[in-house]
Amino acid sequence: MYKLIIVDDEEKIAGGMAQLFPWQNIGFEVAAVFTSAREALEYIAHDTVDVVLTDIEMPDMNGLELSRRLMDCPQIEKVFFSSYSNYEYFRTALQNGVADYLMKPVAYSALLECFEKVRARLDARSHHSEEKPKAYYDQIVYDVQQYLKENYRTATLEEAAAKVSLSPAYLSRVFKDKSGEGFSELLLRTRMEKACELLADIQYKSYDIAYYVGYDNPKNFSRAFKSYYGVSPSEYRKSSMDGAAQ
Repeated sequence: MYKLIIVDDEEKIAGGMAQLFPWQNIGFEVAAVFTSAREALEYIAHDTVDVVLTDIEMPDMNGLELSRRLMDCPQIEKVFFSSYSNYEYFRTALQNGVADYLMKPVAYSALLECFEKVRARLDARSHHSEEKPKAYYDQIVYDVQQYLKENYRTATLEEAAAKVSLSPAYLSRVFKDKSGEGFSELLLRTRMEKACELLADIQYKSYDIAYYVGYDNPKNFSRAFKSYYGVSPSEYRKSSMDGAAQ
């Protein structure tokens, strides 16, 4: 299944597009629905997305700007759906690599035809990608793992992507597919494991450990730690000390 996100500031329209069209029948999964283009960009930075279906006229950031920013992610297919038949919109869409421009209300047949073509392009790209040797992906996974091991306090997906010469969105997908663990998941695990090491040493205060593993706010660290392990840092330390004393 290819992952699709839908972006429209009108929640009812976005939700309707997600629920009423049989996406799974043509090979797509609606991974998320957004009413803000900025929220969509934040999601794309950390999660695998194959297609973005977006409205154009939206507050804060419109679909044209969203598509422009996604030019750094050429592996993501972009489709517009809009109520506006505007030449400038069409021209900008072409410049930004948008695959299709659908008019609202979107006809079932038009949506089906559009996404069958999108799927064909994704299938072809996937086949080409699979032709690369396993060693190529193994090296990417290794390099990212080493980067996180050495830079877990300040690591970002964008910086990791730059180091392996890939776009952040593409690296996110490749890393998850080939390692079985998402970038953000590995970053969190690395930070939590390091925090456990430091909690075993009583010379480190909890707020020092928070900063050391990448949290500027000790409260955010405590929440993340408890969510991950089910106990607070202080409870973990006490349990570790009690176990060592026995």
